[in-house]
Amino acid sequence: MTKTHLKEIQNLLRIESDAIAQTATRLDRAQVERVVDLLAECKGKVVLLGVGKSGIIAQKIAATMTSAGTAALYLHPSEALHGGLGIVQEDDPVIVLSNSGETEEIVALLPYLKNRQVTIVAIVGNLNSTLARRADLVLDASVDKEACPLNLAPTTSTTVALAIGDALAMTVMKVKGLTSSDFAVNHPAGRLGKRLTLRVGDLMHRDGENPTIATGSSWVEVVRAISKGGLGAVCVIDASGQLAGIITDGDLRRAIEQTDHESLAKLTCDEFMTRKPVVATPELLAFDALRLMENRPSQISVLPVVDVDQRCVGLIRLHDIVRSGL
Repeated sequence: MTKTHLKEIQNLLRIESDAIAQTATRLDRAQVERVVDLLAECKGKVVLLGVGKSGIIAQKIAATMTSAGTAALYLHPSEALHGGLGIVQEDDPVIVLSNSGETEEIVALLPYLKNRQVTIVAIVGNLNSTLARRADLVLDASVDKEACPLNLAPTTSTTVALAIGDALAMTVMKVKGLTSSDFAVNHPAGRLGKRLTLRVGDLMHRDGENPTIATGSSWVEVVRAISKGGLGAVCVIDASGQLAGIITDGDLRRAIEQTDHESLAKLTCDEFMTRKPVVATPELLAFDALRLMENRPSQISVLPVVDVDQRCVGLIRLHDIVRSGL
């Protein structure tokens, strides 16, 4: 990319960013307040309409609103005129996007929307258009020029419409008091969703996958248990069934190295296990378990999982959490 091309791209980006900044000053306070209240108090769903590039922007706004706690969908005006209008109910605010405000399919649809007594919100570039005159609420999305060198391709106008839609969605989310946990419920597969919903109990290795040993077990029994489990560690259980400690591969190797040959036969797990280890519970968020392992002077790679009675119910590894996508 030459410097000339870079300067051209920078100039076009400035044109679009300046247009958004100008839009912020053009919006009418009373209209904005009424639109936000309308969307925040919506008992049904928000229906978005648009044709061509405006339709693509309308689809994105609908997706953003839905993910941010306001049910919304996109309806193509042509489909609406051929039966799709049946999805629009009286409690559904309708947001119509059009730069010209004279799009044929939209103008044709307006009387039928009026018959359904829905509130029509126009995000429109021409305040003297048919759409602007017939809408109940109007948000000014006019631009001085498109970023297109020919001033023809929808560029700046669609960017401004999208910015208005995003701003509405985020403002309504704030008005509704949506929390990060609420947001995560709608994004279970995303990283944020996993951090706020995925728990240790969803990832830990349970009884069948997590062999344990009793206090007093020989180092050979430790080897067998770690080999059988394949988790790189084994939990030690006392006579009452509670967690007494944990032994990792490293603990075992160091104990064998530091024990002379004559004493090795008598070496038991009690002598080299980590007593009172850091533990997790099944209800603990996996992300919090990850922080327990990492946010410490010496990182650990496994956590015993215990219930309210300190009984060992499983084992979770750093690898298990990382593999989950956190």
